[in-house]
Amino acid sequence: MDKIYQFFHIGSCVFSILIRSSLSLCVIFHNSFRIAIDDSSIEVIRKIDTRKNWEERKALVLSLEFKSIREIKEQGKSLGIIKPQTIKKYFCNETEREWNPKQQGILDQLDLFEPSVQLDKIPYNFGYEFIFQDGDKHRCTISDWEIQQLYRNCRDRSNETSMESKEKEALEKVRQKLEDEFLTKKDLYFIMGNLKTHKNSFMIIGIFYPPLIKI
Repeated sequence: MDKIYQFFHIGSCVFSILIRSSLSLCVIFHNSFRIAIDDSSIEVIRKIDTRKNWEERKALVLSLEFKSIREIKEQGKSLGIIKPQTIKKYFCNETEREWNPKQQGILDQLDLFEPSVQLDKIPYNFGYEFIFQDGDKHRCTISDWEIQQLYRNCRDRSNETSMESKEKEALEKVRQKLEDEFLTKKDLYFIMGNLKTHKNSFMIIGIFYPPLIKI
């Protein structure tokens, strides 16, 4: 019997997917599991678009909203969507340029729908300092595929001649996206997730950014 499961890439695309064959383990938003499915059996039946200021996307995504990381923990969850009360600032820090052995081991297992590929490590962390509705202050890095790929694309498409200049240009374009655009034109929500080995440590694993409606 066919079943419909919701798979969310919270930022730029949200899809409903019809799965027509065996699914040994379903992914539910509140917890993380590994899927074992035949990817040829997946059929995209429709895209949930951005009409009416993301009205339909909001109805799906914001039903999973929490007020704080504390509330996520109290309910025994590992993931949750939270709207920050105040975003103090955007930050970018330089970090290691190579994956450590543990990180590389995790990458080698990321073969959900495609064979594993070798990703170059981004030598920068992007993030925000912010306050949630409970008054707690946080400084969290963003571990989001879309933002990381934005950096890679900007770097690789740069017309600069040196790698240093390419990286500088890419960093500025990421800053423009996360600071100039997101903090002034978007109604930001953070998708917060913890680490398997450090369940009390949360990071921003995705950003939901409908347009900011100014009254």
